[in-house]
Amino acid sequence: MSDIEHYCLINKLAESTFGRRAVNDGKLCQRLREGKGITLKTIKKIRSFMHPMGQGISNVAAPETNAGGRPSLPSPSPRSLSQPSSGGRPFRFYDNRQKYLGFVNTTDEKWKVAERAAHELSHIQPSPPALRIFDAGVGDGSVLSHLLRSTHQKFPTIPLFVVGKEISLEDVRLCLENLPDRFAEHPASVICITNLLYSEAPWLMPGNISSAAALNWHEIALHGSSAQAYGEQLRAIDDLLVDGWEVKVSEKTGNPRYVRPSVLVIFREDNRFLLDSVIPRRGQVSGDYDLILAAQPWRARMGASFKVDKVLAPLVRSLRPGGRLLAVQSSGRDPGMELIHSIWPDERPFQVDRHELIKTLKAKLGRAAANYNFNSGSDSKSLLTYQMKTLPNEIAESIGTSTLFAAWNACTYVAQIEDGRLQEAVMSGAYLEATQKILQKHKGIWFHDETFVISRRRNSLTHHSSVNGT
Repeated sequence: MSDIEHYCLINKLAESTFGRRAVNDGKLCQRLREGKGITLKTIKKIRSFMHPMGQGISNVAAPETNAGGRPSLPSPSPRSLSQPSSGGRPFRFYDNRQKYLGFVNTTDEKWKVAERAAHELSHIQPSPPALRIFDAGVGDGSVLSHLLRSTHQKFPTIPLFVVGKEISLEDVRLCLENLPDRFAEHPASVICITNLLYSEAPWLMPGNISSAAALNWHEIALHGSSAQAYGEQLRAIDDLLVDGWEVKVSEKTGNPRYVRPSVLVIFREDNRFLLDSVIPRRGQVSGDYDLILAAQPWRARMGASFKVDKVLAPLVRSLRPGGRLLAVQSSGRDPGMELIHSIWPDERPFQVDRHELIKTLKAKLGRAAANYNFNSGSDSKSLLTYQMKTLPNEIAESIGTSTLFAAWNACTYVAQIEDGRLQEAVMSGAYLEATQKILQKHKGIWFHDETFVISRRRNSLTHHSSVNGT
């Protein structure tokens, strides 16, 4: 439907006219919006009608606004138009907000990751003044909110210091929508959101002097005693978010980078006195986290050295003695990759496994590696399985197009297929037939993530890592 809307906009066609010209059905778009299914034959007709007019699928994807580690619709604020556009570079899988939201809303990966992260809480022994958690890629905040519920259940009276890294303006907005209930249930909480780099975010301080001087630091003291009141106050800071989360495209990597480094520090005003030693001060954050969650923080195709140098090493150095880092990444060997291989037989997106990452990290840490335990685990313990959510009767001899689209989107998103490479498969219609075969073969579709844990020895020397990792 998004492709049709963009086609009509570009070619100045009414949707009813498009329907009549494409498939002789003036109510086509209306029926699609109502969720009614259409046949594969009809889809092929629509694609063949759009393609000769020069509207390749990669050119009519939903407008981009951001990019995260793995993976938006335009923001209501005009300033959001400052988000990066393609500018001649490929339209990457995580630039498409529609695909990202489709994936997170049709699979249960977020819940499975949060459930796995909650298991690490049993190994944590927090020390005053607070239990410290770092989420290396907050996304829409659903994993963090689930994890904080579990944390409250296990540590109901211990103050929490939480830092979440997120460069996406839209995801920060969604994350803030998940926080009011957390402040209502666990008043002794300080939650910080930042757009800093992985090498900077644990310490809430940019790595160079000029960026540090321009640090956009805001304290948001919430008033009242209800989640409703907190939600209204967090929604009222949207202009601040738009200003602080502006991004630009790196000329070197093509990835988004912050224009101005920003930190939001959020807490309840009625707990300020209690949290005085927990609320961070600019330039005085030592890291020292009890739990770090790094779920899908990198592009799968990046090499082990890049993943270690830019992400894992800085995060590991910010652990306190006894602290634990849980890393999660896609591993393949599942029906999702079976579908990808039916279209692209030579596709190998997950070439760096957890064992290679740990080996590279040990080499990077050098002698300091003796201060850590590295637990890659067996496959039976490491692998985390999540699936696309379907109704019991959805996988039948005839599968609805909405289910086929959802499964295809999930598979291509997990495999991180660039939009430009999708065009041929989509235009031929072969992808829907292949998706239907996989769904019927496995009675659904599921995916594998692999996890590993790096913990800092409790008897290791205390150190306060800088943003440069020294």
